[in-house]
Amino acid sequence: MSGAYVLRPAHPDDLSAITAIYEREVLTGTATYELIPPDEAEMMRRFEEMRAKHYPYLVAEGDGGTVLGYAYAGGYRARPAYNWLVEDSIYLAPSARGRGVGTALLTRLVEKCERLGFRQMLAVIGDSANQGSIGLHRKTGFQMIGTMPATGLKFGRWIDTVLMQRPLGNGADTIPDETVYPGDFSAPPHGT
Repeated sequence: MSGAYVLRPAHPDDLSAITAIYEREVLTGTATYELIPPDEAEMMRRFEEMRAKHYPYLVAEGDGGTVLGYAYAGGYRARPAYNWLVEDSIYLAPSARGRGVGTALLTRLVEKCERLGFRQMLAVIGDSANQGSIGLHRKTGFQMIGTMPATGLKFGRWIDTVLMQRPLGNGADTIPDETVYPGDFSAPPHGT
């Protein structure tokens, strides 16, 4: 396999590969606190929900159309004051790790969220031992804001939740125009 890949918006046809990548993480990793892998129908439901709200959802496609990884941003909480904050999620196939795919995906996701007008991005990382994800987020401008100890029980052990955050665009330096805030998903957002 060569090192070539392209970043593009995810399509419904990608959901089989996305489901397989996520299933592996559910069954073998601590990046997610899910214990039972969702099936493809549930992953499609989640994907369509994100798409309906115009959140960015990206894949890295390698040789032969192979999905190497995916990343998306979604709302942090439903209350309107949180509309300026998004939470990122990123998962890679084992063959994509250490090849710059994660950095490229997360960098592009940050850029898309900035163009959409979001002001902060939060990473909620499962397991303080997950140095790959912590390093990736640090490399792309996130700062450590805290660790919540022993928040999840998986594989017979307690795992921590690590919180990292980075500003998007002007961050908290200015107050955005609330009449066009990104939480208004009644129409496609500006700059997509």
